[in-house]
Amino acid sequence: MTPAADVSVRLAWADDVTAVADVQLRSWRERYAGVLPADLLASLPAEQFETGWRHAISRPKQARQRVLVALERATLRGFTATAPSTDADADPGRDGEVTELVVDPAHRRAGHGSRLLHAAVDTLRSDGFGRAVWWVNADGAELRTFLVDQGWAPDGAHRELDLHGDGSVVVKQVRLHTNLTPED
Repeated sequence: MTPAADVSVRLAWADDVTAVADVQLRSWRERYAGVLPADLLASLPAEQFETGWRHAISRPKQARQRVLVALERATLRGFTATAPSTDADADPGRDGEVTELVVDPAHRRAGHGSRLLHAAVDTLRSDGFGRAVWWVNADGAELRTFLVDQGWAPDGAHRELDLHGDGSVVVKQVRLHTNLTPED
């Protein structure tokens, strides 16, 4: 009998959809508390999250769009998604993006985020990207510190997301980047 790894990262399977959506909902409710209205967070539609992840995992829009999951034994503890960058200043053949990285709030600080980040970078590199970008909330100091410690740096780009289209909820973000090509 071959022992199984206690923790791992792999490509997401169709059977992971519900667990990915559940982890995202729990994480977003924590991450956006105080940013989004409590009633909005409480009413986030799980079915829409599941539908979105079902498409991203089973029928991605692009060949280089990936969803990876972090497992502890057989239980999903987090996920990340990568794709070609869609920024106006991006070179679609060179610039990849980490579009999401979420670890279940109850299982943070167990290495899942680091494993997911390294797997995302390896996946982007394997997909032929030379640079990776990641939009992070400007007030997300913990995530920014984590990424800077891993070699990511601000590239000067910033944006504001108007979540309701009426200016009532605006999220400010900064873009971080890292080089994916080996240094000579």
